[in-house]
This record gives sequence, structure tokens and C-alpha cells, in this order.
Amino acid sequence: MLSDFRLGLLAKFLAFAIVAIGLDLIWGYTGILSLGHGVFFGLGAYCMAMFLKLEATGGKLPDFMSWSGLNKIPWFWKPFEHAAFAIPAGILVPMAVAFILGFFTFRNRIRGVYFTILTQALVIIMTTLFIGQQQFTGGTNGITGFQTIFGFSLKEQSTKVVLYWVTLLMLIVVFFICQKLVKSRSGRVLRAVRDAENRARFIGYNPSSYQLFVFCVSAGIAGLAGMLFVLHVGIISPTTMGIIPSIEIVLWVALGGRGSLIGAVIGAIVINAAKSGLSETFPDTWLFFMGALFVIVVVFLPKGLVGLAQQIVGKIKRRLGKDDNSTYSVLRESDSSV
Repeated sequence: MLSDFRLGLLAKFLAFAIVAIGLDLIWGYTGILSLGHGVFFGLGAYCMAMFLKLEATGGKLPDFMSWSGLNKIPWFWKPFEHAAFAIPAGILVPMAVAFILGFFTFRNRIRGVYFTILTQALVIIMTTLFIGQQQFTGGTNGITGFQTIFGFSLKEQSTKVVLYWVTLLMLIVVFFICQKLVKSRSGRVLRAVRDAENRARFIGYNPSSYQLFVFCVSAGIAGLAGMLFVLHVGIISPTTMGIIPSIEIVLWVALGGRGSLIGAVIGAIVINAAKSGLSETFPDTWLFFMGALFVIVVVFLPKGLVGLAQQIVGKIKRRLGKDDNSTYSVLRESDSSV
């Protein structure tokens, strides 16, 4: 039986696994590296935070707004009083931002490092915007002070358990939907675009449409993960959607195994569990251990942990196959001698 702290920690890791799956779709299966998924994660988290904050205040002016001199709730905060608006918005708002960015970049065939730089610029722009608009976003402190969700206290053990199972369910649903997508015809086209974009265009496919589609889907998944993250952590601030979190998401996927959905899940959970365990055990030197872990995996395991597992399984199969052949050879020799 996990304590409240451990349960919340595990649930947070599951939320991270969801956003890692989203990034793997666009990077592992489509070959486009995005360093801006922290923004989509954060936008989803802010949508949920706005709903929780208004529920905590009973629809009245949040405390950080009154400290900033506002007298009434801004018009764009009003719809977030309703969960029926806030929850879909947590997915649709990141998708809309991804559509705007992807439409102009993919249509103009901006790829590779240039697209990666653009996503980093998006992170800088959004974090600066959220920090500067303190009266609407809480500034560097972010939004916190959540009390309930749908009338149930977020501090109650029963509520935390339910939210944990909801997060696990969402992870399973997202995993199987993405698995179905990558195994479908569209998934094969995505891999074709990744491996030979010009050839895919030559045989009649429009790579830009597929790239834009998967980029929006990936952003929506990141937004969903952000909403679940807020429920377990109880705070969202611009630092959560900054450059470092965006790079960390890439590291989870790389360490787990790029181009493998289960690898993204394993990478997010294992790395965050190691980060938490090492920081508790070695509070002064845990960063060195994490750095060594990253170097070892990147240098010796280019295909990540899943690649290592596949190598081991492959060796076992070859060994068994060799043994079977040896057995078959012995039997064949004995038959011929008879």
C-alpha cells in the first residue's frame, strides 16, 4: 500500500508517460524533433488550473488577480468556470497552437534543426508571456490553491486514489489509440515520410498534411497529460513549460527508445523514478548519477532501453535457434546413418 506521497508521485510519472507518448509520435515515428512540448503540456495544465481555481474561489476573483489590481474576472477566464469547457479546452488549445505553428512551417517545408529552433522559440515566447501577464496567469508563482474537483476534496485519500486510476486509465487509452494509429496505413505513411520524405511525395502522398496531423495529435496528448499533472501536483507555473522540461521530455523518449511507444512509457517512468530515488538517497550528488546514466545510455544504448531488451531477446532467440539447428542436425545425421 503506497502512501499518499508515493501514490501522487507515481501518478505524476504516469502523466509524464502520456506526454512522452505524444512526443514519440512526432519524433520517433515522423522524424520531427520538437523541443516545445513543454508548452503544450503547460497549456493543458493551465486550462485545468483555471477551472480548479475558480471552483476553489466559488467563481469569485482569484487572490493573485486582486493582488495585481484587477477588480473582476477577465472575460476569457469566465468559460473556465465550467468543466464541460475547461476539459476539452485543455486538449484543444494546445492542438490549436500546434496547428498554427505547424501549418506555416510544414507548408513551407521547414524541417530539421530549423523546426526544432522554432519550437524552442515558442517555449521562450510563451514562458515570457505567462510570466509577464501576472494579473492573468499568476506570473512566476503560477496558479495554485486548489481545493476540490467536482466538489470532492483533493486532499482526501479516496480522491487521490480515484485520480490515480483515472490517470492510469488515460495512459492505457492513449497508448492503445496511438498504437492503433502507428500500425494503421497512416502510421506506415508517417514512417515513410520519416525515412524518405521526397519519395513519399513522389508516389502521391502529401507529407505536410500527415506531419501537421500528427503534430496536432501529439500536442493534444501533451495537453491531456498537463491536465492530469495539475490534479496530482496542485500547482502550475511557467517553469513547468520552460526549456528544461521540454528537453527532459525528449530525454525520456531517447532513453526509453525512440520509435517505440512502450519505450516512451518506460523511459518516462524509469527516469523520473531514478531521479526521485537518487535525489532522496544522495541529495548532494544525485545530479552526477543522473548525468552518468544519460551518458551511458546515449553512448552505449543508442536505441534506448527497449533497444537493449530487443538485443537480449534477439540473442536468446538466436541461441535457441542454434540449439534447435544443432539438435536437428544430430537427428538428421542419425537418420542418415540408419
